[in-house]
Amino acid sequence: MLKLSCNLTNHSHTFFSDSRLFPPVNRRTVAVVSCSQLRKTDLDSLRAVLSADQGSLSPVKSGTPADRFRSGRLMEDGYSYKEKFIVRSYEVGINKTATVETIANLLQEVACNHVQNVGFSTDGFATTLTMRKLHLIWVTARMHIEIYKYPAWSDVVEIETWCQSEGRIGTRRDWILKDCATGEVIGRATSKWVMMNQDTRRLQRFTDEVRDEYMVFCPQEPRLAFPEENNNSLKKIPKLEDPAQYSMLGLKPRRADLDMNQHVNNVTYIGWVLESIPQEIIDTHELKVITLDYRRECQQDDIVDSLTTSEIPDETVSKLTGINGSATSSKQEHSESHFLHILRLSENGQEINRGRTQWRKKTSR
Repeated sequence: MLKLSCNLTNHSHTFFSDSRLFPPVNRRTVAVVSCSQLRKTDLDSLRAVLSADQGSLSPVKSGTPADRFRSGRLMEDGYSYKEKFIVRSYEVGINKTATVETIANLLQEVACNHVQNVGFSTDGFATTLTMRKLHLIWVTARMHIEIYKYPAWSDVVEIETWCQSEGRIGTRRDWILKDCATGEVIGRATSKWVMMNQDTRRLQRFTDEVRDEYMVFCPQEPRLAFPEENNNSLKKIPKLEDPAQYSMLGLKPRRADLDMNQHVNNVTYIGWVLESIPQEIIDTHELKVITLDYRRECQQDDIVDSLTTSEIPDETVSKLTGINGSATSSKQEHSESHFLHILRLSENGQEINRGRTQWRKKTSR
């Protein structure tokens, strides 16, 4: 249940699900509203009242320093959220452009800021009130990112995000990335999320109470970052079988890799996947598309092996050899390369993650 405290006369307002985030300004009128009972017109009216003193539909600020300095805002439809980010020097690689891990971290940041902006708690990556009562947390089931142009150091990127229901088993979140200087779309992403019981570490179906709490913030009509039916985000990833062409063995999570839910953050898996990409691909290509299916969580004491194999073998390329898949021979002749990946536990071979990447030839900037 989301609580609404409003004074319609003075336009003093507080829209909150956690009083620590949204301290009440005026409690003379208090109503408890079920999201399932709100019609679109009702929701529009509520948002209009909540932002009347600001002159337009805009996010309700909690008054914290983070809220005052954050450049994000809800859009007029009340569903999507946009925020601008500057690419910092420590977020770029050797070519002075943002790394894919930087992009993935920004996607995660804007998603968390979105749900915090509408009133969900920061505990456990934006859990609802009912989720916290039932000890439920969000976990990533699938992530698909396409990068058309990497932003460079000091570039400003605007990221738009929104979420929507995926039935009883999960929710979907999409993103669109734009270069603020040109307005050009430089990337898109989509993801699927499921709920896990924090105590049992088992997946759990959505309850009506949880759906009521978040569905009010989802578009009434489906909106997809990848609307085309044959888009790569839907493509099934086959399991990579032994022997793999390239490998990096014995990867171990650092303490800094653990998130607030006490498991390895999903962005860390991206770095592990890239560890087994042959060096000559890293030297001559840049990542264009990455898709990851998350199959089990990884704990701090787990040891992980990263395996990679060309999905479409290129007969013009000599077979690379070297310790842990390091490249020692000829360069790729074609402009794009495709790979399949698997992350698995070193101890018993259990699958943690499977993935697919697509790489394009680097061009001079």
